Amino acid sequence: MADSIKGLPVNEAEAQLLLLPHRASPPLLKLLRSAVANAKNNQQLNPDKLLIRNIRVDQGPRQKRWRTRARGSSSPIEKKSCHITLLLEESEKEIPLKFKFVPKPKKSKKEKPAKGKAEKGKPEKLKPAKEEKARETKPKKFEAFRRIFRRKAI
Repeated sequence: MADSIKGLPVNEAEAQLLLLPHRASPPLLKLLRSAVANAKNNQQLNPDKLLIRNIRVDQGPRQKRWRTRARGSSSPIEKKSCHITLLLEESEKEIPLKFKFVPKPKKSKKEKPAKGKAEKGKPEKLKPAKEEKARETKPKKFEAFRRIFRRKAI
């Protein structure tokens, strides 16, 4: 995954990491966005001119654990980690954007009217007593399921 975005402009690399279904895509995308934000805020670089100069993935420390197995034996588990190094460089000319990222619209919460209170201009509807009693008694769940899978017929 890291080699596929090496040498690309930041905008194209971000689009590629968003679309590819690989397991390594989300952590690399998070690292790329963090590096671009650091370059913009700390070094006052233009994010539209940034290129990925180099990206390197090295081995990190491994956590060694043991899993118990049958007949008193055990087997080793190694939880691997890695160190990712990302170098950005600023090109002389501005790179035209091929992709535009639009943030998702936020969902607005709709207010629900309070129970028992009528809305303005609408009288509250009265429910028949039979419907209320029918709703109070809960039907038995999975009754048909139990009947199908019993060993002996009733």
